[in-house]
Amino acid sequence: MLSTLIIIFVIAYLAIALEHPLKINKAATALAGAGLMWTVYALLSNSGHITEELSETLTNTAQIVFFLLGAMTIVEVIDAHNGFQVITNRIRTTKLSTLMLLVGIVTFFLSAILDNLTTTIVMISLMKKLLAKREDRLFFAGMIVIAANAGGAWSPIGDVTTTMLWIGGQITAINIINSVFLASAVNLLVPLLITAYLLRGKIVESPAAVAQANGDSTTAFERNVVFFLGLGVLIAVPIFKAVTHLPPFMGILFGLGILWLVADLIHKNKADKQKSHLTISHALSRIDTSSIIFFIGILLAIATLEHSQILKSLATWLDETVGRLDVIVILIGFASAVIDNVPLVAASMGMYSLEQYPADSFIWEFLAYCAGTGGSILIIGSAAGVAAMGLEKIDFIWYLKKISALAAIGYIAGAFVYIIQFQIMH
Repeated sequence: MLSTLIIIFVIAYLAIALEHPLKINKAATALAGAGLMWTVYALLSNSGHITEELSETLTNTAQIVFFLLGAMTIVEVIDAHNGFQVITNRIRTTKLSTLMLLVGIVTFFLSAILDNLTTTIVMISLMKKLLAKREDRLFFAGMIVIAANAGGAWSPIGDVTTTMLWIGGQITAINIINSVFLASAVNLLVPLLITAYLLRGKIVESPAAVAQANGDSTTAFERNVVFFLGLGVLIAVPIFKAVTHLPPFMGILFGLGILWLVADLIHKNKADKQKSHLTISHALSRIDTSSIIFFIGILLAIATLEHSQILKSLATWLDETVGRLDVIVILIGFASAVIDNVPLVAASMGMYSLEQYPADSFIWEFLAYCAGTGGSILIIGSAAGVAAMGLEKIDFIWYLKKISALAAIGYIAGAFVYIIQFQIMH
């Protein structure tokens, strides 16, 4: 059974990677692969808890999907009101390299405050307002994924795996910031500086000034209200989670409800035709649902690898074969480029205990860095990458050719920095 599951996953993964040559939508492949894997698991497994396992998987997947739906809707509402003008009107640089540095650094710090998924959605939406050329936007999207994952790794609320370790007691907030910040910064700066150098001399080509029907129907007051309220909702989600201990999706849906109420109130006196494109209902219709379905499929497929103990077996094999903790964790980071980092970290947390390695030990901090940033190496290796793939229709092979090497160089550089820093401090 295990071999069958692995073969199905590999075939589905290759079909996703070769989406454009095969002309088969990646969402279709992910759903078919997930359905087939769960069918094989149900028919051939001796587990008597398949229904419970599927319910657990559905709960975890639904939380991420609801969060993604809420965040994408908020961004679409801001966009419909031309709210991003609040930022774009203040960006004066005409050099592509300078803009790249600015975007990378802002994304890095913003993802530590929000999280890497939300930050990616916001920043890629912003780039659509700043860059006319699709080739430039794709390059920026790739760097935004690297920056968002690097920024999320050193913050206890910036990445789901770091949050898992924080809630589990493996790391503490102050120590993870102090220990991983430098490595994460190097993870971003190395590819960022290389990219900025490659873009030297190129000029920012802004989208043509469009006679915006949308812009004519919104005032500066309405744009500002929607932009700052929408951004405020996104920033408040981590605070909401910390105060209420409710999952992030509840915070984002609560915030979306507030934004919906405010948007309806400020447009209540307008004719239906004038305000139709400004409503939440219209924003929901603009969301790329095929990307969300792909996200559901890939998470369901990976869950079978977790429940069938394939991932745990992989972790045990690494422990017995490799032996060295630093090498094992680096390999887990590379594996997270292919397999979702959440089950990988969950498997590692199950294999190594707090009795063996107390809170803030080398393995936990290094795992937060490697699992958080290793996913940048492939476009489907992180939630941020999957979101970028949907928003800008990024081809798997294009990312592999243009961005993967930069992400891998940054990942390795940051890993060495962390190891050297740890040795100096201890």
